[in-house]
Amino acid sequence: MNATVPNRGRRFGTRTARGVGSAGWLLNRFSWAFHRILDRIDRGLEQGAIEVSLPDGSRRLLGGRAPGPVPVVDLRSWRALLRLVRNGSAGWYTAWVAGEWSSPDPVPLFDLFMRNGRSLGDTARAGGMARLARRIGHWLRRNDKAGARRNIEFHYDLGNDFYRLWLDPGMTYSSALFAEPIDPAQSLGSGQAAKLQAMLDRTATKAGDTILEIGSGWGSFAELAARAGRKVHGITLSAEQKAMVDQRIADAGLDGVTVSLTDYRDVAGSYDAVVSIEMVEAVGQRYWPAYLRAIADALKPGGRAAIQYIIIDDALFEGYARNVDFIQRFVFPGGMLLSESRFRALAERNGLAWQDRVGFGQHYAETLRRWRVNFDAAVEAGQLPPEFDTDFVDLWRYYLMYCEGGFRGGGIDVAQVTLVKQ
Repeated sequence: MNATVPNRGRRFGTRTARGVGSAGWLLNRFSWAFHRILDRIDRGLEQGAIEVSLPDGSRRLLGGRAPGPVPVVDLRSWRALLRLVRNGSAGWYTAWVAGEWSSPDPVPLFDLFMRNGRSLGDTARAGGMARLARRIGHWLRRNDKAGARRNIEFHYDLGNDFYRLWLDPGMTYSSALFAEPIDPAQSLGSGQAAKLQAMLDRTATKAGDTILEIGSGWGSFAELAARAGRKVHGITLSAEQKAMVDQRIADAGLDGVTVSLTDYRDVAGSYDAVVSIEMVEAVGQRYWPAYLRAIADALKPGGRAAIQYIIIDDALFEGYARNVDFIQRFVFPGGMLLSESRFRALAERNGLAWQDRVGFGQHYAETLRRWRVNFDAAVEAGQLPPEFDTDFVDLWRYYLMYCEGGFRGGGIDVAQVTLVKQ
């Protein structure tokens, strides 16, 4: 919801002071310090506002300078703000799990923080020793060959049965490409099919041509390309994904598809085209050069690589790169969004011409909304495998909301580009 908010910065109403946990009374004694943190947030909100109920019994309206989302937040303990300033978005998630804050709909809150990312600066990012500790931990989960396999297993080997419950029938775990304007009546499956076809079209291949797919997923692109007569070699580090792709291709009776447990740095041979759909976010900045060299080496002269990738606003990248956010800490170890300018420069340095870039971030927001609806329905129906407890369900619901808000706020985007080997 976008709305014009009058009376920016006003306090409204009072109620009984409260806190979460036995230390709530002590934190309330220092509420003046926490109001200073709220003052910093207030100054950084150039669009939208937050209606927040506070543990000391007061309420505040933060922001309100210009139209934008107006989320409602019930801050149950000052400790939530302490976690936020010490550990950034990871700390804010921990506070949510602890019941220290709640919202009837957190998506607009994540949208608000993203669209005000430049003006908020480091207000909601970890600092001091906490930042250093997180950076060391993130370095230990770096994507060298052994680390990459562990990190992929952490996320993707949760099991095919889990992902099948909330992805589209084709099992595509990346942004759909809907018709515009986005119509809620269009199925998620048709949006995913349109995305896959757009990626195949970018390769400019014909029947009999060879395609290397870096990051095979569960085989939706390989199946489409094989049905169009292409020969596909998919690579993945997930044993669960490989097993499903093998079975999927066999069930479809298709020839010309192989999938192997191979690191992109170990690819041999040359191909007419390369396709990589939202795999590069799992590479990490340190390994972007190796990833692009692998693409350049795999392509025949004049060959084309179709890449779908997620970026963060270049103006936010330095602050983002210095920290370890909620996604990196709890969901995608070793992951990192791209700085498009830096990534493009590396591509061109490797002899890959950057062509036909198209962004469609709001399509990802809608994809994430659809995934969350499916996920919640599966939870409600008791369909999740028994090993996934309440804490896991809460983490994944938060993850889907967090990402949706980020795309709605515009500070992160998803795009497709064609790289042509010179």
